[in-house]
Amino acid sequence: MTRETDVKKWVYLFHEGDASMRDTLGGKGAGLAEMTKVGLPVPPGFTISTDACNEYYRAGKSFPSGLWDQVLQSLRWVEEQAGKKFGDPSNPLLVSVRSGAKFSMPGMMDTVLNLGLNEKTLQGLARLTSNERFAHDAYRRFIQMFGKIVLGIDADNFEHILDQVKEEQGARLDTDLAAADLREVVQRFLRLAKEETGKDFPQDPQEQLRQAIQSVFESWNNKRAIDYRNFHKISHTLGTAVSVQTMVFGNMGDDSGSGVAFTRDPATGEKQLYGEFLTNAQGEDVVAGTRTPRYIAQLKQEMPEIYAELADIAVKLEQHYRDAQDLEFTVERGRLYMLQTRAAKRTAASAVKMAVDMAREGLIAKPEALQRVEPAQIEQLLMPRFDPRGKDAAVAGGRLLAKGLNASPGAATGKAVFDADKAQALGKAGEPVILVRPETNPDDVHGMLVAKGILTSRGGATSHAAVVARGLGKPCVAGCESIQVDMAARRFNANGRVVQELEQISIDGTTGEVFAGLIPTIEPSFHDQPDIIQLLEWANETKRLGVWANADYPKDAAKAVEFGAEGIGLCRTEHMFFEEERLPIVQKMILAAPEARRLEEELDAIRREAEAAPAERKEEARSRLSQARERVNAIPAVRDFHEALDVLLGYQTEDFKGIFRVMGCRPVVIRLIDPPLHEFLPRHEDLIVEVTEIRCKDGDSALLQEKQGLLRAVERMREQNPMLGTRGCRLGLMYPAINEMQVRAILGAAIELKKEGLDVRPEIMIPLVGHVNEIRLVREQLERVARQVEEESGEKVPYKFGTMMEIPRACLVAGDIARYTEFFSFGTNDLTQTTYGISRDDAEAGFLLSYVERGILPANPFQILDREGVGKLMDLAVKSGRSAKPDLKIGICGEHGGEPSSIEFCHSLGLNYVSCSPFRVPVARLAAAQAALGTAERDK
Repeated sequence: MTRETDVKKWVYLFHEGDASMRDTLGGKGAGLAEMTKVGLPVPPGFTISTDACNEYYRAGKSFPSGLWDQVLQSLRWVEEQAGKKFGDPSNPLLVSVRSGAKFSMPGMMDTVLNLGLNEKTLQGLARLTSNERFAHDAYRRFIQMFGKIVLGIDADNFEHILDQVKEEQGARLDTDLAAADLREVVQRFLRLAKEETGKDFPQDPQEQLRQAIQSVFESWNNKRAIDYRNFHKISHTLGTAVSVQTMVFGNMGDDSGSGVAFTRDPATGEKQLYGEFLTNAQGEDVVAGTRTPRYIAQLKQEMPEIYAELADIAVKLEQHYRDAQDLEFTVERGRLYMLQTRAAKRTAASAVKMAVDMAREGLIAKPEALQRVEPAQIEQLLMPRFDPRGKDAAVAGGRLLAKGLNASPGAATGKAVFDADKAQALGKAGEPVILVRPETNPDDVHGMLVAKGILTSRGGATSHAAVVARGLGKPCVAGCESIQVDMAARRFNANGRVVQELEQISIDGTTGEVFAGLIPTIEPSFHDQPDIIQLLEWANETKRLGVWANADYPKDAAKAVEFGAEGIGLCRTEHMFFEEERLPIVQKMILAAPEARRLEEELDAIRREAEAAPAERKEEARSRLSQARERVNAIPAVRDFHEALDVLLGYQTEDFKGIFRVMGCRPVVIRLIDPPLHEFLPRHEDLIVEVTEIRCKDGDSALLQEKQGLLRAVERMREQNPMLGTRGCRLGLMYPAINEMQVRAILGAAIELKKEGLDVRPEIMIPLVGHVNEIRLVREQLERVARQVEEESGEKVPYKFGTMMEIPRACLVAGDIARYTEFFSFGTNDLTQTTYGISRDDAEAGFLLSYVERGILPANPFQILDREGVGKLMDLAVKSGRSAKPDLKIGICGEHGGEPSSIEFCHSLGLNYVSCSPFRVPVARLAAAQAALGTAERDK
């Protein structure tokens, strides 16, 4: 027999917990416990732990030993505190049963209110309150919620009955129904429950409570909760707590009400009490959008004492938690009760402003301010917004359809879609969609996750749609009452204009406007966002990693500097060759290159013979060499090759001068050309078609000869796997003149700017090295060119040679390679491809998404650095490289350089810098600071 002392504690009265117990009590339970602890007006109750939920699943969906006894014991304590008795017909205690996980998951799990009502306690509640209407309204709400959540009855069936009764009585709102009308609603609800389940609606309050707790446990694994956790990367093993709390009623008349408040505006971050409330309403009325609520400021006029008390509590809680709070409250007959406090969900703009303001106010320190903002939120703030001219044109053209509440800022365009399933299907197929609903509910979350924006005709700034959209960083226009959504016909009517499903619409979550058609977007100005600038200045004071940018053109470099880049970590020179006026010159060079290379190898052999000739034959050998050189240089292929290189030298010199001017004294890493050369030529298949068509049409013409020559050249250079063929350093070893031209351009540009007084610091990166002999030979070749440039100009500039670490073998022999380099830069795009043995383009178009969804891979390794495989190669390369050369500078220039968790890993490896796209530089600056703070915290 199990002793009582051996039974695990599953249930905690509110006063037995505190804010530190989020793991055990969930966010809601911990908040209720902490508010109770500091003496706020919290209705008494208790919380069933997350451990109980997890044990419930482990035990095959049955209550763990001792749980029910602890629930009943705690319920007796609540009865004493409330002065009421659960199930007592004369003085009934009613309770709410609410979910609450460690991390906020608004609306994803289930809640049951007014639990404990039956035919007998209904009469007692009516007598106690002298309000028969209120009692029947509470009962119909309970039957509806219990029926949906516990009994599994479709919620629309209840809504249909309610709408039917309202229509019969000529009522517009639920509050227009009289007591007799609600009595009729209750009876129809009870009949519906029996028809759907084959049983009478449960009348035993204890059985109601048991079933409700079980249903809340099971809501942890409903589809919307799982989708939400997957999206936010929340563990599925945490479980939910269940809080059982004495009911207080906001629907007892005009001196009662319910609301949601934020200690600061969750959309803008302004320091002011923000929120909504409804008189004569329960809490679900506010968030469900069935009635459009009023702003909290109006509470000041209607219930000034309540407003003052609420404002005072808001200040106390924000000071106590040192963070903006999301509060739920109820007013019952002129008395305020607090039902919840939790960290407020907020938009990206609000998160940044709150963090900066709170640091300036002294509420939090700068390091905490840096950790309050997610790097992705910085990225959101730098995303496109509507072009004002395009928006003005849409207004002038009569395309403004309606205006609702600006519930979550940002701009979005896409096809109007009216159900979450279709939104999910189209979104996954790459179609931009706007989810349009009368109001959203938790069952819509899978569609909301993929939608570009959300539009609802009902609900307010604290509705489900608004709260979830803000958490997802998506634009939302809510409470757009001038839009009538016809779900059956798949369309909405906006002031007489009909928009059918799949028509394009645009929504502005910052202004609440809805437009027909598409509106072009523009990038926001970084300089117009002083809070971001301030936060990132604090990040610079904290981070250890340098943050550089990948930039191929002066305009990219300028954007990088604007965003705070400290250097360029990757300039891809091959991108410069694709410009329209350069491509014919590049093609001329490529077509001549094989023949020029063959002839120059012959010339080189003659040169070596001349050098080895005995003294008496030296003159003859030199003469033969001179004649051979004249002959080779006169051959068209050689002439074309060098003429093309000379023209490209001019272009490249100007390219690099433009980038150097923008970057000033900041380091600039320039990667030598690294594509397969065939990428600059027409596609083989297209050329075959073209040659065939010309032959059939014109016979043996000059054009045919030209195209056939081009086809032969393409065929000569064609490779089965070009991305692992003649590219990178291999290209430079096979065609050294191309690399030599680029080094001349780089150093020539630097020397020209030095004469202008600029301190230029070029770093030349040799790509795709796999063997030490490759880097040794290319380095020797290019050092000769560098010395020649310096001798010809009479000037010297500081330069470095390094390599891009993107082949596993290079990481394995990094110590050898380091002897010929001043820096390493991890090209993690190719390093991931070659480590996994997969083609990124093919994998992402084929099996990779399925791999992630099925859990075969924890994440897309091209988005989040694979620490166990690629990361171990990087770690080995860092240690081996620095053991050979302690001052070796090491960075990363793959796309992972802008991804926060990958940046944290780079910090842990001791890299010197990360390099990413210019637009991700602000993200990387914050992520680098957070990585440094995380290390400091672990070292304490």
